[in-house]
Amino acid sequence: MKIQRALISVFDKTGLQELAKGLSKKGVEIISSGGTAAFLRKAKIKVTDVSKYTGAPEIMDGRVKTLHPKVFGGLLAVRDSKKHMNEAKKNKIQMIDLVVCNLYPFEKTAAKKSAKEKEVIEQIDIGGPSLVRAAAKNYKYAAVLIDSADYKDFLKEFEEGEGEISADTSKKLAFKAFERIALYDDAI
Repeated sequence: MKIQRALISVFDKTGLQELAKGLSKKGVEIISSGGTAAFLRKAKIKVTDVSKYTGAPEIMDGRVKTLHPKVFGGLLAVRDSKKHMNEAKKNKIQMIDLVVCNLYPFEKTAAKKSAKEKEVIEQIDIGGPSLVRAAAKNYKYAAVLIDSADYKDFLKEFEEGEGEISADTSKKLAFKAFERIALYDDAI
């Protein structure tokens, strides 16, 4: 699978600079939002704001950023379906080949004895799990990285594969992503 466009939205930025630089070096277009976009810009990595990509602003204190047909169409399109690709073209949807996303620290916040209900509720991630599920569901066409511990091996394969990763790697990452989302939902 060729990686040409990535959506990066992470709470924990561990290892992100190296991963994003490696992707950018191979010409991958990076789309991001909020604090992740600011972090990448500070690291001198070219990034397109998700609001520019979608044509819709981030709203409701950042609660709504990535929840948009241009994002989810780009992740969920079956690339060898003429119908899907025609609909994408008609709606000016570009394919997204990689999601890099980790989730708000709900478990950590909820475990604090001093945490107020409002604080805990704000740590329930909506967009992140949705992005992860979409990419994992469509692992034949979109890869997902949810754990910074996987960045190094992913980047090595990506670089050695001249901008591609194997279907097997994408499938393994999808399984890991679904497992993480299940644990996250269970914690909530």
